[in-house]
Amino acid sequence: MPKTIGLISIKGGVGKTTIAASLAVELANSFKKKVLLVDANYGAPNLAIHLGILTPQKTIHDVLANKVRIKSAIHRSFGLDLIPGSYVYNAPLNTLKLKSKIKKIKKNYDFIIIDSSPSLNEELLSTIIASDKLFVVTTPDYATTSCSIRAANIAKQRGRPISGIILNKIRAPKYELTLKEIEKATDIPVVAKIKDDKNAIRSLFNCVPISIYNKRSSFSREINNLAAAITNNKEKHSFLKSLMPSNFRKEQVNRQVFKESFYTSQL
Repeated sequence: MPKTIGLISIKGGVGKTTIAASLAVELANSFKKKVLLVDANYGAPNLAIHLGILTPQKTIHDVLANKVRIKSAIHRSFGLDLIPGSYVYNAPLNTLKLKSKIKKIKKNYDFIIIDSSPSLNEELLSTIIASDKLFVVTTPDYATTSCSIRAANIAKQRGRPISGIILNKIRAPKYELTLKEIEKATDIPVVAKIKDDKNAIRSLFNCVPISIYNKRSSFSREINNLAAAITNNKEKHSFLKSLMPSNFRKEQVNRQVFKESFYTSQL
């Protein structure tokens, strides 16, 4: 059954678009799934740049403005389909049409990944409404965590509770919120912990998603673990760790719980 997954935040700079691009590429290439990636950051779209598409001719803006059919706005890159945003579109849009537009082609895919706007308005709401499952992308600081709580409350009000938190850009754990503190504050499980990775800057400079640019990076490995949970596959562990499951980290346990609920719930 096709599943639409939205990545949301209401604070810029958390790495949401980088994660959306890499997760979609990982699902398509490592797990051989049919994937559509949609740029729903209508005010400041840049998802296409992450996948090497610099001048898209037809975009999600054209689709929502009823200028083109959604199929004609699909671009192909790195083994997946992408509907990019327009860098220059400035006319009014009914962003809440996103769900109905996606519905027309949803059956063609295993997964649809939506990269949302970080703005607290109808742009964010369009992703929440169009998604079957939602992840909040946050960084381990007080300001961003407070924004994540607000995003979670909005999603819950719309009947789309957050499935998990993706904790990104971990730089100095001694001076940052811990997984336990973030889960206590948000009441949402952390399903991925990603250290700050210089490969993010390098891959964007080269317009290549990290999961392709450097598959061995810590970022890529954790995205692969999350993709494994989403696709109902086992994570890759070292032989030693497989002999000592009690040493699994909390986010690994959370992914297992998420995987079980993801494939038993009716979307």
